[in-house]
Amino acid sequence: MTGVDLTQIDGIDVMTVMTVVSEVGWDMSKWKTENHFVSWLKLCPDNKISGGKVMGKGHMPTNNRATTVLRMAATTLRESDSYLGAQFRRFRTRLGPPVATKAMAAKLARLVYRMLRYGMKYVDQGAELYETQHRKQQVIHLKRKAAQLGLQIIEVAAAA
Repeated sequence: MTGVDLTQIDGIDVMTVMTVVSEVGWDMSKWKTENHFVSWLKLCPDNKISGGKVMGKGHMPTNNRATTVLRMAATTLRESDSYLGAQFRRFRTRLGPPVATKAMAAKLARLVYRMLRYGMKYVDQGAELYETQHRKQQVIHLKRKAAQLGLQIIEVAAAA
């Protein structure tokens, strides 16, 4: 009905798609950008900012069924051997379960928005790609930090 297969996204099944489509419809032109869509779902941070400083953080309460279903879909990514699963596990370690669930639900909402608005297809790149990208970012960060301290990092070839 929507023209795209939303079940290709990891963690999203037929019931999730039916709930999201029944709540928000398939016409995404109601929202100017994907950030507006995520904000409407109340999956964005609720930071209280004054003078450019974050004074407090909160959560935005909602009774929207689409939001609830996307959060439930995000929690199923914990055991997934996919790009989104690897990202969720990293978020969960760093941020804690509630914040990671909300962040991944927002990511799923953005993917749904792009697929419905632009007809894009989702292709999973795999957990290995995510892990290698993350490792490269860590190495770059360590080299930059070492250079600031006047040190140099020398990579050692892995022993077979």
